[in-house]
Amino acid sequence: MKKYNSYKDSGIEWIGEIPGHWEVKKFGYISYMKGRIGWQGLKQAEFTSNPEDPFLITGMNFHDGKIRWDEVYHILEERYNEAPEIQLKESDVLFTKDGTIGKLLYVDSIPYPHKASLNSHLLVLRPLNNFYNPRFIYYQLKGLPFKHHVELTKTGTTFYGITQEAMGQYKALLPSLPEQTAIANYLDRKTAEIDELIADKKRLLELYEEEKTAIINQAVTKGINPDAPMKDSGIEWLGEIPEHWEVKRLKYVANIVLGKMLTTEDKGEYYLKPYLRAANLNWLSVNVDDVKEMWFSERELNKYRLNRNDLLVSEGGEVGRTCIWKEELEECYIQNSVHKVTLNDNSDSNYFLQLFYLYGKKGAFDLIVNKISIAHLTVEKLKEIKFITPPFEEQQSIVHHIKTECASIDAKKFRNEKLIEFLTEYRTALISEVVTGKIKVVD
Repeated sequence: MKKYNSYKDSGIEWIGEIPGHWEVKKFGYISYMKGRIGWQGLKQAEFTSNPEDPFLITGMNFHDGKIRWDEVYHILEERYNEAPEIQLKESDVLFTKDGTIGKLLYVDSIPYPHKASLNSHLLVLRPLNNFYNPRFIYYQLKGLPFKHHVELTKTGTTFYGITQEAMGQYKALLPSLPEQTAIANYLDRKTAEIDELIADKKRLLELYEEEKTAIINQAVTKGINPDAPMKDSGIEWLGEIPEHWEVKRLKYVANIVLGKMLTTEDKGEYYLKPYLRAANLNWLSVNVDDVKEMWFSERELNKYRLNRNDLLVSEGGEVGRTCIWKEELEECYIQNSVHKVTLNDNSDSNYFLQLFYLYGKKGAFDLIVNKISIAHLTVEKLKEIKFITPPFEEQQSIVHHIKTECASIDAKKFRNEKLIEFLTEYRTALISEVVTGKIKVVD
């Protein structure tokens, strides 16, 4: 990579030297920054789906630096007109200042009705006096130096934010406008190439996942003996199963307990203990990176304690999402967004884990929950779900077969995931090196 002819100290410890002809300016001096002041009385009930109404953009609409306009809510024209300072223009840069700080969006165009406003967690950024090219500043704010600034200046404990004042203190690095434009054009090309590679790898991951699902589907619904006589399962989407298998409701093969309602204080002789909620459950694995604590009585400790090989099933959100407890923590309990499913001695937890996974992928849980509002997989509904149950020894053989057949797929998935991670890190590093002048990409 080429270097510039001369460098100077930027005066910023974590940036070091920058090209000799670049300037350093506080962002507040070079950029318009405006956000919605509170909600100005705007309520979610006022959102519309009328495509003739102005758009209302939220941080949830950001997807890899682009916006999916078909997912954006609308607001009435009079609401849009109440806040002219945050009416969007083409070439604006948007920035999430609360919650997930630092998500960025470059507005290349606004579709019909060509009007858009912001919710209260966003800032619109626009150059003052033509100090910067918006696409250049979009890339600079995606780089590591700005991420470092955010980490130093963010406020809050569980819900983080960065103030407009702190944003204004960021020291922007500015080459000439023609050079900014050339750098932005270069990064458009290079990041598009990297993004296409990442997209290819993600498509491969989807194919690997489909291959795994097919293996699991065949094994847990048809068995591993291709010559076994078959019979109708009585479950429409499952079709035929081996003749010697049984179909049983879950309540006949397991004990099911829904977790405890959140208790925020000691009610006398209570114990503060860690608990899992639905957010901790992934398909096939538990995430214990962010485990909360609440108060349990002696009786509740016995009822809600997790034991090795208990299945954990999500009660709300993505209903039915299931994983298995492998004693990731020495002691842990459950909150009422999680079911604990303890199977009887004639049922293999790992077999049922794969069966739950298949039921989830086939939409079997979605079919039995009320989705008019937020879906809930209640204890009563979960108990009544019909599951296919081979003999215990056959369950174990099926688990071993799945593990063996999927091992090579998992290895390929792991390599692909690492490559995606590397490409993502390379993308950020490349942007950081270019927008700080560590490498020269223009003549």
